[in-house]
Formats: sequence, C-alpha cells, structure tokens
Amino acid sequence: AKMANGGGAGLEDYFKNTFEDKLLVKMPEQESEYLTPATRLLEKKREMSEVEQALTVQKEEFQMKMEALQQRRDELERKEQKLKESLLRFDKFLKENDLKRARALKKAKVEEELGRQKDKEIERLSCEIAELRAVVRKQKEKIERCGIHRKFMERVLDYSDEFDEAREIIARYDTLRQTRDDLLEREHRNQDEIEMERAGLMKFTEEKNDEILSYNNELAHLQTKLEAVQGQAVKWESEWARIQTTAAHKTILLGQIKMATHNLFGLMYKHLQRRMPAREMDQTLLQLDKIQLFIKDLTEIAHDIQRQESAVPNPQLLGPAM
Repeated sequence: AKMANGGGAGLEDYFKNTFEDKLLVKMPEQESEYLTPATRLLEKKREMSEVEQALTVQKEEFQMKMEALQQRRDELERKEQKLKESLLRFDKFLKENDLKRARALKKAKVEEELGRQKDKEIERLSCEIAELRAVVRKQKEKIERCGIHRKFMERVLDYSDEFDEAREIIARYDTLRQTRDDLLEREHRNQDEIEMERAGLMKFTEEKNDEILSYNNELAHLQTKLEAVQGQAVKWESEWARIQTTAAHKTILLGQIKMATHNLFGLMYKHLQRRMPAREMDQTLLQLDKIQLFIKDLTEIAHDIQRQESAVPNPQLLGPAM
C-alpha cells in the first residue's frame, strides 16, 4: 500500500509538472533567450511527444491490469462454484449411505427379532416333546406291566366289557407303540429343523456382521475424504482472501490514478479558462480521451506557430542589407 501510494503520488506529480512546466505557455527563461524559435519549437514538440507517449502507456497499462484482474476474479468464482457443487454432491452421497446403513440395521433388527421368535418356538416344541416322551414312557411301562401280568389281563377280560380277547389289548399296545414311534420320528424331524434354523441364524448373523463392518470401513474412508475436501476448502478460502487483499491494493492504485487524471483534467480546463462539466468528473476514460485530444490540439498549435515563424523574415539577416 505504501508503494502504491508512492507510485500514485509520483504519477500525479509527473502529470502536474508536465502540464504546468511544459504545456502551459510561459515567458521564456533567461537561459533560453539565445535559443532560436525553431529550437524552442522542437523542444516543445519533443516534450509534447513524451507526455503523449507516457499518457498512452499509462492508459494501456490501466486497461490491461483491469482486464487481468477481471479474468482472475471470474476464474476464482468458477472454482468456488465447482467446489460448492462438489461438496453438495459429497454431502448427498453421505446422506444416502447413512440411509442405507439405517435400513441395513433395521433389517438386522427384524431378523434378530425373528431369531428370538424361532428360539421361543424351539423352546415350546422342546417342552411339547418332553411331555410326549413322558406320555410314551408311561404307556410303555403300562404295556410292560400288561405283558408281564397276562393272567391278570385274562382275569381282567373276565371282568371287562371293553375287551373281549387279549388280542384287543395287544392291538391297543401296538397302536400305542406306533404312536410312540411317530412321536420319536417327529422329535427327530424337529431336532433337524432346529439345527437347520440355528445354522441359518448363525450364517445370517455372520453375514450381517460382515456387512456392518464393510459399511463402517466405507464410512471411515468417506470421513477421511470429507476431511481432505474440507482442508482443500480452507486452502481455497485463504487463496480467496489473498486475492481480495491484492484486489484492494489494485483498487487503491486505481483510485490514485483516477485522482491524478482528475487533477490533470482540471489543469486542462484551467488552461482553457472553462468550467469543468459535472457529468465528466467521475468518467476517467473520458477524461483521458479529452486529455489526449487536448495534447493533439496543442501539438497542432505548435506546428502552426513553427510555420508562422518560418514565414516571417529574420531581422538579423535583413540588418546588413539595409
């Protein structure tokens, strides 16, 4: 900022000295009395050319700096927009993964509840089997007692109206035995189904645990990527702050150039003895164009003076002839 202030002040002094010392019409100094009009005209022409050249160079540099600054600002805005879009897509991706993970956890919870229900069903069937075994055991003991005491059965036949022969009692025994075998077979089938259900439950639990572990690993990877993107965002924010600081310095320099141009424009109207239009006070480019035209007009005036002086006879040359 200090250098920018120094450069602006130097530029203002340069234009001020140029227009006050070179462009305004002054009385010739004591040391320039012995210069010929042609030499003075050439000196004025050279000074006018230098001023015009310096003004043109300043104008071109000003336009180039403004264009470069605008391009840099547009590029930063595009990069910032791309970064915001990338962050939005990444946030959407994380939300979708969280939704998938929630659905997987919900499904695992449902499967776990089904497993508990199966365990309760297994427990109920086990109790039922135990009861049936007790019934079979009692029936078997009863049949054994009946087989051992055949005579007792025969005596029972004499007193019983339900059975007429011992074969009916044996048939009843066979029926009970078949029932026992059916119950045992049913128990075996139930045991096989229980083992299959337990194996399926264990396999399902392992698969869901592996799936949850995979989701956790993926989530950790995505978290790492998020941290990297956030670090990149901090870096770009620092770069944007630096660009803004540079733009502020350029803005200060631009203000100083505008101030110098305004002062130069005021000197021009002061020389013309005219009042500066209010609508042109803030139009820097218009002021520069008018200053350039003013310099061109002064150059043409200098040429006219040179032609007039060339047309007038030199009194020193005519003196000896008279």
